[in-house]
Amino acid sequence: MQAKLEPQAAATVIRQRLLLRKWDFWTFVMVIVYLFMAAFIVYPLVSLLFNSFMGKDGGLTLENYLSFFKLKYYHQALLNSFIVSGLATVLAILIGLPLAYIATRYDIKFKGLMQMMVIMSLFSPPFIGAYSWILLMGNNGFITRFIRDLGISVPSIYGWHGIVIVFALQFYPHIFLYVSGALKTIDTSLEEASESLGMTAWNRLRTITLPLIFPTLSAGALMVFMASFADFGTPMLLGQGYKVLPILAYEQFISEMGGNPAMASTLSVIMIFFSTVILFGQRYFVSRKNYSMSGMRTPVVKKLKPLPKVLMTILAFIPACISILPQLTVLITSFLAKSGPVFHRGFSLDSYKEVFFRVPKAILNTYSYSVLSIIMMVVAGMLIAYLLVRRKSKFTALIDSIIMIPYIMPGTVLGISLIIAFNKPPIVLTGTWIILVIAYVVRKIPYTIRSSTAILHQLDRSVEEASISLGVPPMKTFFKTTGRLMAPGVISGAILSWITTINELSSTLVLYYGATATISVTIYSEVFTSNYGTGAALASILTLTTLLSLIIASRLSGGKGLSL
Repeated sequence: MQAKLEPQAAATVIRQRLLLRKWDFWTFVMVIVYLFMAAFIVYPLVSLLFNSFMGKDGGLTLENYLSFFKLKYYHQALLNSFIVSGLATVLAILIGLPLAYIATRYDIKFKGLMQMMVIMSLFSPPFIGAYSWILLMGNNGFITRFIRDLGISVPSIYGWHGIVIVFALQFYPHIFLYVSGALKTIDTSLEEASESLGMTAWNRLRTITLPLIFPTLSAGALMVFMASFADFGTPMLLGQGYKVLPILAYEQFISEMGGNPAMASTLSVIMIFFSTVILFGQRYFVSRKNYSMSGMRTPVVKKLKPLPKVLMTILAFIPACISILPQLTVLITSFLAKSGPVFHRGFSLDSYKEVFFRVPKAILNTYSYSVLSIIMMVVAGMLIAYLLVRRKSKFTALIDSIIMIPYIMPGTVLGISLIIAFNKPPIVLTGTWIILVIAYVVRKIPYTIRSSTAILHQLDRSVEEASISLGVPPMKTFFKTTGRLMAPGVISGAILSWITTINELSSTLVLYYGATATISVTIYSEVFTSNYGTGAALASILTLTTLLSLIIASRLSGGKGLSL
């Protein structure tokens, strides 16, 4: 009997040892990542979905969805969102595509300055652009008054057309950056062959160049559409009654009459659904054809004669100057002399004195929450990237899918889902700074993960394998070897996460309360109370921070800039 038990005991010990051997450092990391995703992505989304089926009596019902499709007030907002997002995407392509072609194919002057201006306009928050255009072309804007003094009637920036213009000028850099990258690496052999056959330049562009860069162009267009579809601040400032889904969800959730969280949840679920459909639709159209190229013959920048060079430079700088105009307007306005909310002739530091005297906590909150968030994003992003690249499995593939969900979620939706999930025991986070940091990490970490995976794909496994073979534990190998090698490449994603975090409005506006207000929320409040000077000073602080961040990123990445 004893002899029979001994082999069984030995087998049990062996199984236990094998099980423990599988549970290495990276297994624990995977478990922690899954717990984080379950708590702050899956659980809030499930709570949001469940809440959308809640009736007034507390029971489950389809009443909220039926009301959405029955009442024009609701489904018209969806149509409005598609209209402004679609038109903004088309206009952004019309601006960004020619600009990218000129910048990559011709040796225009001051190309680096132009690219920096374009990038600056992208990383400035849309609501600051909207606020700036109010100062310029609002009912009493500087340009509006000047043109009216000439006896010319000009419409203000308010309304759906203003939303479309601001969106296009804000987001066309997505098209520019994506298409520029594609045009720099495109194989020119097909273009040269068509040219030798007598095809005109326009036909070459239409039938060869554009189809070859279609996947990249569609990816940029998707970014523009998704950003416009999810944006809250611009339609809120410029809409004047023109409702889009993010605004409607916010108003349904936070209302002076008590709000309707169930309807807000329904609108949020609908936004997520259509965002997902659009994302997979873009991927489907790209996958239908083969766009691969050898990439052996990249384009040569064409040298221009003096006059065409000047004309091309002017043509390139027109959209760049118009898109950077909001930042310049905000900067100048912040130094205008004022008495209360009224501006006077001359310049002063009154707006900055008022900011540091009245709302210093908002400035401190912005940077402290963002620093804490970016530290968590960098560490977590590098660890998750390692799992995705070096520990490929069904479990890591699922992580990649779940962690990217917030990437397509509007900030308003994320904020609403977190409040619904953590507004009652056992975990109450609503009204704390912790929920803001969680929202920032969950929403912005995809940038850091993508930049981390990109650099990790370029690193040879042999270095870390050699370290482990010499007896260094996997955890120590990662932090002392792999992590250090990854650090330069992670910077671009980290800086991008930092910039978008300090400028975040939509999720912050839902989640904050008085003591946790940030700069972006305070700007929003100042604009709505017509304190344009204070709002301009705060916006200038954000703009200066963004510019310094871009310069640091460019220096640390060896002049390569940021990668989207």
